[in-house]
Amino acid sequence: MTDRTPETIPYFLREKIRALIVDGTFQPGQPLREQDLERRFGSSRGPIREALRLLEQTGLVTHMQRRGFRVTLYDDREIRDQYLLRAELEAYAIKQLADAGDLGPLLQTLKSCRTQLEAAYKAHDPRAYLMEIRRFYDAIAAYTGNRPLCGALARLNETAEPLRYNLLSRRLEESRTRQYMLRIIQALEAGRFEDAAALKREHVLMNLPSIIEAYAAVRYQEQRSAAA
Repeated sequence: MTDRTPETIPYFLREKIRALIVDGTFQPGQPLREQDLERRFGSSRGPIREALRLLEQTGLVTHMQRRGFRVTLYDDREIRDQYLLRAELEAYAIKQLADAGDLGPLLQTLKSCRTQLEAAYKAHDPRAYLMEIRRFYDAIAAYTGNRPLCGALARLNETAEPLRYNLLSRRLEESRTRQYMLRIIQALEAGRFEDAAALKREHVLMNLPSIIEAYAAVRYQEQRSAAA
């Protein structure tokens, strides 16, 4: 848009590049050459570089000295650590709801998320499906009022977004998130907070091998060749 002020351009570019990382257009480990991005977006180098720095802050991009920016690449151990940590933090958030008082408004939001998730599943829309998963667990964390917890989860969810989208875009029909959401809602309605937290952990452990397998298949070709 021609009416954008210079200060907004790096943020606009950040979202454009982020979307291409999440949907796999830019693969894990792929170099993000500033000249290529300049041509793609019709921008000068300064805003491109600032956009990449902003993405580096969120963990989606890594800067390597004398080699420039790349899409962040994880090994299997890092993926496992990331997922297990997020599972524990989200389970902790669920258990904190025991002290949150009236859960009526939260349960209404969670049921809405599940309804929208079902619609995304039927439409075979992995992007919308993932958005509702995040909205579901973000709503739980926000309801606790625990700001450090929300901040930590936001960071973990952002770095996991490409991994989750990659799996869902390939195997959405196999997803059991809808069933787990329903069981978590039912446990919260019954005041069974420990059970709801255990369901969250169970779901992550069930998904983790598939996440790692799907991620290995889309790593940038240079990285696969170097490891061979």
